[in-house]
Amino acid sequence: MPGLVLDCSIIAAWLLHGEGDDAIGRILARVTENGALVPGVWRIDVLNVLLTAERRKRITSADRVRGLAIIGQLPIDVDAETADRAWAEIATLAARFRLTAHAAAYLELAHRTGLPLATLDEDLRAAAAKLGVTLVAG
Repeated sequence: MPGLVLDCSIIAAWLLHGEGDDAIGRILARVTENGALVPGVWRIDVLNVLLTAERRKRITSADRVRGLAIIGQLPIDVDAETADRAWAEIATLAARFRLTAHAAAYLELAHRTGLPLATLDEDLRAAAAKLGVTLVAG
């Protein structure tokens, strides 16, 4: 079983210039060592962040391609149940905590599996705390 649920915000902070710090580095070292689990929307989330950064001239297309290649080497498992839970559990969590559907997918996965959640998203962190989901400290 992987060691944590990894939210897209951690990868975004790591890849976008000037947004990573020692805590992010420690989380990524933990992922490298123990693996991570992500919901089915994770790859789309990561791609969207990188494409948006590229359009805003924060990174180049070469940075995007390189970043995706590096991420592709990490031991990250994609949850097969995310889509099946979208209209029930994920929708309920999104409405209850006023989260996006994507953010609620990370919360649902961490809650269902009992794995700690690594995220920088403050709304998601607050919802996780209220739901009793352990949060990863860097």
